[in-house]
Amino acid sequence: MANILKQTFELSGIGLHSGETTTVKVIPGKVGQGRHFVRIDLENRPIIPASITAVNQTTLSTELAVGEAKVRTVEHLLAALAASGIDDARIEIDGAEVPLLDGSAKLWTEAIVGSGIEESSEKPQNFPCLNETPVWIQENDSFVAAISATETRFTYGIDFPYKAISNQWHSWHPATEDFAREIAPARTFGFAEQIEQLRQAGLIKGGNLDNALVCSETGWLNPPLRFTNEPARHKLLDLVGDMSLLGSFPALHFLAYKASHKLHIQLARKLANIL
Repeated sequence: MANILKQTFELSGIGLHSGETTTVKVIPGKVGQGRHFVRIDLENRPIIPASITAVNQTTLSTELAVGEAKVRTVEHLLAALAASGIDDARIEIDGAEVPLLDGSAKLWTEAIVGSGIEESSEKPQNFPCLNETPVWIQENDSFVAAISATETRFTYGIDFPYKAISNQWHSWHPATEDFAREIAPARTFGFAEQIEQLRQAGLIKGGNLDNALVCSETGWLNPPLRFTNEPARHKLLDLVGDMSLLGSFPALHFLAYKASHKLHIQLARKLANIL
C-alpha cells in the first residue's frame, strides 16, 4: 500500500556539482499528483515532474528539466521517498541542484521518518507483468537489466581497479530488508586521481571528504566505511532513485553491473514503453 507523508520537512546543503547551497522543502502531495519538484526561485515557479519523461542529462548524476527549468542530482532524495512508499510529494527547491548532504540518502530517510508516515487508502499503481524475456541495456561489459520476478529486487555489481574496492556485489529485497538500515547510509564515492580533472570540467565543486568517500591507489582517504561493500550499496541506491522515475516499482529483478545513470535511464525509458 502507498504511504502518505504526514508533515512537511526541510533540509539545506551544498550541491555536489554546483557547490551552491540550496534548501529543499518536501510537502505532502495530493494523491495522484506524483513526486514533483518546484523551482521556487524561478518566475512562475515551474513544476518538474520526477518522471522518466523529464530526464535531461545523466553526467555523474540524474538531472530533470522542463523547458529551461532544471534540477540536478535528484536520485538520493527520490530513492528515499520511493523506498518509503511516498508516491506523492511536492518538493520545493530554491536552486538547480538537490543538496548532497552527507553523500547518502540517510538524512533524507531520517527526515521522512521524522515527519511521519501513514498508509494511504489509495491502491498503489499496478504494473502489468513483464513476459519471461529480460530487458537488457548493455555497453561494452557494463549492463543493466530487468528480469521478470514475483517481487521487486535490486542487485548491483561493481568492479574497479582499486584494491580497496575491487569486485563487490549487493542485493536488496524491499519487502524484507529495511532501506533505512541497509541502503540509505551508503555514501557516494570517487577517486583521488580524477578530482582535478572533474573540477576542471565544472563538476564536483561541492564534493569534499565530509560528503563523499574518496579512494586512491593506496586506499581510502577518509575511512571508516559504513559497510564493507559501501560502494556497491551506493550504486544500488542510485539505481533505486533512477528507477523511481517510473512511478512505482514494478515487480522485477533489476540487475546491474558496472552501470551508470545513463544506462539506468535507458533501461527505465525502455520499460516505460513496455509496461
